[in-house]
Amino acid sequence: MTLLDVAETHPACTVLGPGSRYVVWVQGCGIGCAGCVSPQWIPVDHSRARDVAGLADDIAGRAADGLTISGGEPFAQADAVAALIAAVRERRDLSVMSYTGYTLEHLRAHGSPGQHRLLGSLDLLVDGPYLAHRQAALRWRGSANQRLHFLTGRHAGLRDAPDHSAGLQIEVAADETVRWLGVPAVAGFRQWIEDRLGLVPSDTFQREQNR
Repeated sequence: MTLLDVAETHPACTVLGPGSRYVVWVQGCGIGCAGCVSPQWIPVDHSRARDVAGLADDIAGRAADGLTISGGEPFAQADAVAALIAAVRERRDLSVMSYTGYTLEHLRAHGSPGQHRLLGSLDLLVDGPYLAHRQAALRWRGSANQRLHFLTGRHAGLRDAPDHSAGLQIEVAADETVRWLGVPAVAGFRQWIEDRLGLVPSDTFQREQNR
């Protein structure tokens, strides 16, 4: 059984990649970008492990156009993430996009075999750490140093699309929990919205990492 430490999932996100996507946010990141808006997803926490085969069944059974992996740091669990993608594609040939705080050049030159397998399974990659002083309203990215790589021809038609923010997806659950997904177009968004809604930092307000 292959296990993946998972912080959160969402079956129908429209702001983290093309179309409506199933998003998996992994738990654990050793990069530590200043200004990260999901610090609760930085520590390694094996109590949040999920069976890859069961997760793949759930992903493939949804109506999503693709799969996006964020976090946390997906390449810290590259073997398990690559196994998840392979298991999903045995069921459905979905588009796959991932985020990483590493650069593509670093992963290609210094990555582990598992990281190379993960790279080879991706259609789209957003690379580089989030830099708060370079905050920008870019498509699916949080700062101007980050790049969107088209690793296959699957989404080639998007290469010349306008490079502007995809916005945020905001939801209110039945228990009145507020949740947002996406990449904020302004720095300090987490603190701003918590101050205005009178929230305290906790897992009752789910946050996507600012990438």
